Amino acid sequence: SVAVFYVYIIYFFSLFMLRNTKEFVLHKPLLLAVCAACIGGTFQYGYNISVINAPTQPVQNFINQTWRERYQTGISEDVLTLLWSTIVSMFTLGGFVGAMIGGTLSVKLGRKGTLLTNNIFALLAALLMGLSHSAGLFELLIIGRLLTGINAGIGLCVQPLYLAEIAPTAIRGAMGMGTSVFITGGILTGQVMGLKELLGREEHWPILLSTTCIPAFLQLLILPWFPESPRYLLIDKGDDEGCKKALKQLHGMAACDGEREDIEKEKNNLAGFQAKKPWELFTDRSLRWQLLTVVVLNIAQQLNGLNAIYFYAGYVFKQSGIPDDKIPYATVGTGACECITGMLIECLGRKVLITGGYTLMGICCILFTLTLTFQEASPVFPYLSMVCVFAFILSFGLGPGGVTNILTTELFTQNARPAAYMIAGSVNWLSFFSIGMIFPFIVLGLKQYCFLVFLVVCCLVGAYICLVVPETKNKTFLEIQNEFLSSNKRKVGSCDGAGSTLLSTSI
Repeated sequence: SVAVFYVYIIYFFSLFMLRNTKEFVLHKPLLLAVCAACIGGTFQYGYNISVINAPTQPVQNFINQTWRERYQTGISEDVLTLLWSTIVSMFTLGGFVGAMIGGTLSVKLGRKGTLLTNNIFALLAALLMGLSHSAGLFELLIIGRLLTGINAGIGLCVQPLYLAEIAPTAIRGAMGMGTSVFITGGILTGQVMGLKELLGREEHWPILLSTTCIPAFLQLLILPWFPESPRYLLIDKGDDEGCKKALKQLHGMAACDGEREDIEKEKNNLAGFQAKKPWELFTDRSLRWQLLTVVVLNIAQQLNGLNAIYFYAGYVFKQSGIPDDKIPYATVGTGACECITGMLIECLGRKVLITGGYTLMGICCILFTLTLTFQEASPVFPYLSMVCVFAFILSFGLGPGGVTNILTTELFTQNARPAAYMIAGSVNWLSFFSIGMIFPFIVLGLKQYCFLVFLVVCCLVGAYICLVVPETKNKTFLEIQNEFLSSNKRKVGSCDGAGSTLLSTSI
């Protein structure tokens, strides 16, 4: 519990340290709005990733018992494995569905309205999973995990939208880190709740899985007190008075005029344009590099090896020589490790952090492979392997963990942003599902060399970011869009008169 609070202390302290910058004076309701949005948003995603690990054996025992009562025979090992895999993987399927509908809901219901409505899925999931044992229906677990996935998919799509659109330009990056910080907090909370000292005992697993209702209730109690996104109100709905009121509540009287002027400029630039559909982004040449960047970053966020470590942390620590009875506590350490990441994003910028993060992750992959290879040579090497795992997670938190979602927001203007999040979310969840399916085979085939696969991913993505992605720190959405357009024109103009051909044949 102390470690969970540590996540949020660091985050809000870092925002507090920015309160008296020349560009902006931090207003307290803004911090509370961030907390209200995140607790029922990406916190749920992180929580439901990790909370399913602890009750693995108790749930399998429940399935076996239920099967025996229904059919008067024991369940085969293959069928049991299939049912358990289905329960786990339903989360990723639901996440994909949620990502596909999240952008559309955010346009129709608003960012805040979608976040509030999204809690219905979490509450239904908690009810079904909590009743599954007493009802003797393991099928309720499958449906419940599907609903938690839908909730997480919508939250991952809409919450970053809301944070970016209520944030002042001066601290947009730091506020956007709330997405990553609350994912980490959710993962850590799920790991802590699954310890035997709390709800990790066999008889407590229905209660453990139903605790997903708590963040949902908290958001339903807190978020209604805060306004809708000012950008959504003015640009999408044309509600000038509502926008003014929202800016005053979130930013205070002193800062609201400057932010409203920025929103007005974007509205005038988008006059006559409707919100884009996802497929329309693929045909818009002015957005091709932004879209490619978002797709690359979201694939890399899942295929860089981090979720493999979270899903298979027990395997990693066992390979590192950690005793079986200590593995649950070492797994908690993987969540706590990311919590010490500082809020450097407004100091160093997005590009430096994400490039540096992937570089450090690549180095950790090399060192981790070496320590696993030579772990029999000395009793020191198993502990060096564990250090490499923590360093890998810390490197992820340093850049890719927080910056990826922020860049997805910053690379697009208001009319394209919801569609961009639908594409980014779909790619993210499909990659999430893929790594969960193929990682066991990578381990079996490559053994200690499995993380060399992730080394290649980290190196390629780091190089792409360095060459293609501009720095977005302290820039408005229009300035970022214009920089991409200018960059494309320079690339076209440098091709010895073949500009028009390049424009029509580039990605």
